Amino acid sequence: MRIAVFGASGQLGAVVVDACRERHDVAAFGHETVDITNDEAVFAAVADARPDALINCAAYNLVDAAEDHPLDAMNINAMAVQALARAAVAHGASLVHYSTDFVFDGTATAPYTEEDQPNPRSVYAASKLVGEWLAADVPRAYVLRVESLFGRAPDGRPAKGSLETILKALLAGDEARVFEDRTVTPSYVVDIAEATLQLLERRAAPGVYHCVNSGSATWLELATELARLLGVAPKLVPVRLADVAFRARRPQYCALSNAKLAAAGAVMPPWQDALARYVAGRK
Repeated sequence: MRIAVFGASGQLGAVVVDACRERHDVAAFGHETVDITNDEAVFAAVADARPDALINCAAYNLVDAAEDHPLDAMNINAMAVQALARAAVAHGASLVHYSTDFVFDGTATAPYTEEDQPNPRSVYAASKLVGEWLAADVPRAYVLRVESLFGRAPDGRPAKGSLETILKALLAGDEARVFEDRTVTPSYVVDIAEATLQLLERRAAPGVYHCVNSGSATWLELATELARLLGVAPKLVPVRLADVAFRARRPQYCALSNAKLAAAGAVMPPWQDALARYVAGRK
């Protein structure tokens, strides 16, 4: 299979490219080579690559900044997706587009399924939901909702994200402020990349999938397990979501069910297993 990956230089994109190259022909496009907000550049890149599948890992993920820069968020998270979708249709290719748990309002008490109604509460979340709608114009579109990503790029670049911030604090013996009342489904980028390939290779039914590791945890529970795996005494300061002033609202309960993904043949390991593999790989 010939696969074109956009956003190839990001945290998820670099891992997706690495996984694809192990068993497929890959054309990788980072932001420095293709501006995905430029329709002509996107069409030219796709025409040159002639892919069977496009994977879009590019995103505007500055959640708070999006409140002040809504057009930037919309251009990257939605309008660029429309260009990729049109290019995919023109070349008869499948499209994989990654979305987010933030499309939900966080008021649930059980893991969200793909059948639950989105209700975004921020500019970032709304832009990602519009991107989902535009991706769906492709007959074989896979919209994969991910959340709370962790993992390192294969080229050794520093990891990013909330979990990495907590990890660094734990290793340094510093205090780490963690939410005791915000529930998430932590997701390892390596497992997301593998599940993505399985959907494409199996020619699974197109649609929306929650592409996350299995299970859920509060950030306090996650940080406690991380400290145990690192073998350090945790200096954790529990905080509540309502006590932290964010520019954009965060969903409080945003665990996702991956049952639909498992039914399609891509079974995701528990987040504890994924976290253990990540920690082991850092040593």
